[in-house]
Amino acid sequence: MDRINRAELAAFLRSRRELVRPSDVGLETGKRRRTPGLRREEVARLAGMSVDYYARLEQARGPRPSRQMLGAIARALRLSDDERSYLHYLTGEPPGPPPGPPRDVRPGVLHLLDRLDDTPAMVMDAKYDVLAWNPLAAALITDFSELPADDRNFIWRFFSDPRAKARHDPAGSWQFARESVADLRAATARYPDDPGIKRLVERLLAASAEFAELWAGHDVTVRRSARKRLNHPTVGWLELDCEALHVPESDQWVVLYTAAPGSPSYEALRLLKVIGTQDLQHS
Repeated sequence: MDRINRAELAAFLRSRRELVRPSDVGLETGKRRRTPGLRREEVARLAGMSVDYYARLEQARGPRPSRQMLGAIARALRLSDDERSYLHYLTGEPPGPPPGPPRDVRPGVLHLLDRLDDTPAMVMDAKYDVLAWNPLAAALITDFSELPADDRNFIWRFFSDPRAKARHDPAGSWQFARESVADLRAATARYPDDPGIKRLVERLLAASAEFAELWAGHDVTVRRSARKRLNHPTVGWLELDCEALHVPESDQWVVLYTAAPGSPSYEALRLLKVIGTQDLQHS
């Protein structure tokens, strides 16, 4: 049964195309451009399809696009997650699970990190990849910019590098091990087709017997805020509140480390703000 709503699909594609500025996709505006937004041929080129195929979709006489083609059109038109879902429903193809954890951090969240100059803050995705961080987070944890992209992952560092694990006290180490593995297992269900999560799990199973044992337990949980005691190579032990704030639309977490004002840990964070990452041997 052909359940594609061609008329609404055509109108929706035209309306979205007119909202995308050429500069948004790296194209020059040009003095003779009369079309608001992108031209049809530009969308077709960005989506990797023929101009005739895309034009017929906007004329309500095209075939039903495949899921792969819908994904290409959605990327070309810079559709939001809600708009992507709507596009799928218009063609009679309900959207499947997201292909993987989003890696783009919203500009407003990045601005928040910049403003929190006295609080270590970073953004992590569902598999604990560190996507963004402020200078104080680099001073407290490690300079993520010096790590290969695949190693900017909290779970990988904890289970593969004894120095990273030693930053936790014994109770905190055990808690992080159990909860992070259970959280990662929950992420595998949300993103069953994500190659990044599969590769991470395979690396961890090969690198850590402790991870393998916990993974075999099939525990499932979701990240929570917690009290942490971390050992810094320069300023020593810090008692910190680790607040994990979820950003639902991107399934990302803004992680903040704070200390009670006037406490030794608070003063240590102020010192780290001055010292930064210079000459620090982080794990």
